[in-house]
Amino acid sequence: MFGVRHMARGWHGGRGRGGWQQADLPSADDAAAWLAGRLPDGWFTEPPTVSVDREEIIIVGELAPLEGEFEDDAARAAAESGRISRWREETRDERIDIARQAEHRYGRKVAWGAKLGSSEELFTTLSAPVMTRLRQPERLILDTLVDSGVARSRSEALAWAVRLVGEHADTWLAELRDAMSKVDDLRAKGPEFEV
Repeated sequence: MFGVRHMARGWHGGRGRGGWQQADLPSADDAAAWLAGRLPDGWFTEPPTVSVDREEIIIVGELAPLEGEFEDDAARAAAESGRISRWREETRDERIDIARQAEHRYGRKVAWGAKLGSSEELFTTLSAPVMTRLRQPERLILDTLVDSGVARSRSEALAWAVRLVGEHADTWLAELRDAMSKVDDLRAKGPEFEV
């Protein structure tokens, strides 16, 4: 049903090699489930996509399809944009209330978005300073590099990523996340030491 996309790890506390972990930040592992119970029925045609990083939760849902004929793709895109805009205005107060509750529960800002046909719009997403302002997808890449020990900080990860940019970066990051998950599994199976 609902699922949370955690592209960056770090909810387990502690410090990686020079890396910063969010030990005090509440887990958002149940954010999609909480939203499933909290969102009004009828807002979206299917469960929304919920993505989470250290600073932000982004909720993007699919709106009901448009009815009627359009003279061309440009007219359809304009109608889709207009419907998304209308939904944004009609749901504003309730979205603000839900966002406040989620921000209190998870310690992260909440941003919303809507999709309709080939149109998708995000509303007021967070732009975190990391040598430059980056949106969540870019921050998630930097956090993966820091959490895995490839870089000591987001700044170093950004410099590393700029040097590495190439056509196989997405494949390599997916392999790195998979390897990190395997390391976490092995740590959990290992002996515990008292300090």
